[in-house]
Amino acid sequence: MKKRNYYLLLIIVFGGFLVFGFSENIKGPAIPKMQSDFSLSEMQIGLLLALNSLGYLLVCSFTGFLTKKFGIRFSSLLAFGSMAIAGVFIFLSTSYTSLSASYFLMYIGNGVLEIALGVLAARVFTKNTGTMMNLSHFFYGLSSTIAPICATAIMGAKFSGKEIGWHGMYLIMLSLSLLPFIIAIFTKFPGDDIKAEERMPFKEYIKDPSAWLIVVILSFGVISELSVGGWLVNFLEKTYKLDMASSSGLLSAFFLTFTLSRLLLGPLTDKIGFVKSLIIFSGVSGILTLTGILVGKNGAFLFALAGAGIAPIYPTTMAFLAKRYPKDSDTAISFTVTLMGIGSVIGNFLVGAIIDLFKNIFMGSYGVETGIIIGMKAGYSFVAICALLCSLTSLFLYRTLKRRNEVI
Repeated sequence: MKKRNYYLLLIIVFGGFLVFGFSENIKGPAIPKMQSDFSLSEMQIGLLLALNSLGYLLVCSFTGFLTKKFGIRFSSLLAFGSMAIAGVFIFLSTSYTSLSASYFLMYIGNGVLEIALGVLAARVFTKNTGTMMNLSHFFYGLSSTIAPICATAIMGAKFSGKEIGWHGMYLIMLSLSLLPFIIAIFTKFPGDDIKAEERMPFKEYIKDPSAWLIVVILSFGVISELSVGGWLVNFLEKTYKLDMASSSGLLSAFFLTFTLSRLLLGPLTDKIGFVKSLIIFSGVSGILTLTGILVGKNGAFLFALAGAGIAPIYPTTMAFLAKRYPKDSDTAISFTVTLMGIGSVIGNFLVGAIIDLFKNIFMGSYGVETGIIIGMKAGYSFVAICALLCSLTSLFLYRTLKRRNEVI
């Protein structure tokens, strides 16, 4: 019976990460269609995404409380249920207002799901934690990779002689969340019986220097990770004059090494230790990225290899939190992910700001084209520096834990 329940929990975790990846990454092909159908400006699209990101961060901040109060089953059902209902509302939306409200509900579900899956994984993966955390995030990477392809195929397919379109695509894709929802109803969840007196008070938790160091580590790591998707193609086209196909191919190669890294390197994190893994992997990613910038066009392949280094940072950090705070993983993960989200928003803004700053400084003296190249190199160097700062902060965390004899 215990074994059967464990396998059901695995389906919920792995299936949840698959659904999470799909819900976050089907918007790429859909947004241009939405914009055309509702005659939306770029500002309206930007506002739609910005408000939803804000909602996502807000819900991350209190999901830990919900989980502590009502249990991880409640949070899981709330997440999967919200996403399924959001799919219905998006399907029925006929205006920008109704679309915005439906999208906001979907992002609420995504925010709850990120914390719920992190907490559930922390409670389920008590053995080989680094391996299993990386494997679960592999499923997120897998669905993120194929999501745009699936979305495009479904939108172009026909049902009863009519194209399914983005309305139907969202209904179909978000309906996938019903599978883990149904399984969750009949599954026993671990950790919901932890008594209040066994938990660490929040005031005590935030006094732990390790809690704040992990926020800094994860923020730097996630900035470096997410910035690649937003800036690599732009960098390659403007700096190395590569065409769209070659630039996109290198970005795809980055995601390939990224996804394979989570699949294959998890056992290594268990073997050498979580904090040591953070030092090594983020350091390698930063060095490869900086080398790619310094070498020039011939070193562009190093940007793709850097994906293998940055990929384990997020799941390995979650594994660290699971082991260090076994009875307070809901508090630890909710606190860390919320502050990390704020940090990553600021970081991604800084990449663009650095590009503009250096471009404007050098444009007057060296010309527009040279100014753009210097700006892009400065901005993308910041991506590498963030990975190196992630490594440096991890080293500081390791020394702090070693002094206390608390290395994990």
